[in-house]
Amino acid sequence: MQRLSLNHCQPHIPMDYRQLVKDCIKEKPAAQEELYRHFAPSMLGVCYRYTKSVEDAEDVLQEGFVKVFLHIKDYTASGELGAWIRRIMVNTALNFLKKNKKYRTEMVFTEAPLHPVTDLNPQVNLDAKELAELIRQLPTGFQTIFNLYAIEGYTHVEIGQMLGISEGTSKSQYARSRYLLMEWLENLSSTSKHKRYAGK
Repeated sequence: MQRLSLNHCQPHIPMDYRQLVKDCIKEKPAAQEELYRHFAPSMLGVCYRYTKSVEDAEDVLQEGFVKVFLHIKDYTASGELGAWIRRIMVNTALNFLKKNKKYRTEMVFTEAPLHPVTDLNPQVNLDAKELAELIRQLPTGFQTIFNLYAIEGYTHVEIGQMLGISEGTSKSQYARSRYLLMEWLENLSSTSKHKRYAGK
């Protein structure tokens, strides 16, 4: 499978997913390549959200698509194909974090008391890419839970099952990650105001 760039864009092309899945089940190389080319760019972004480098995200992507083709026969048309592939990518990313030493050391979760979560909503003009980069600066454990809850939409019960932690631990880690992000956003807001005033 080819390596992709995070900046790689592919025009939306209508596709007959049912026939494509049938052909992938038959292990037709052309169908597998078409499926990969269609979904890989967006799925690389998903993988990158859970890792700290593009190289690691690419490794997760490749491993994820191996699983996609291995289990494509289990896909049912009752749900979106893209959503089914995304779940595989997220689970592959979590397994990657657990077995990779440099990430595993930051995947230790505790039930320590919570920081207070601010209700402030600083006005910082960040686009989606900048915000995603800010989230990626969180420690791996916080980053993972924040993505699973705020981006993927999993419940804390589901996250607990996925990571082998309690629902309460998932909630506390999410609250801490949100606290850290709000603190950073406040600092960015203050820095932005200071620059504006200094420029006058």
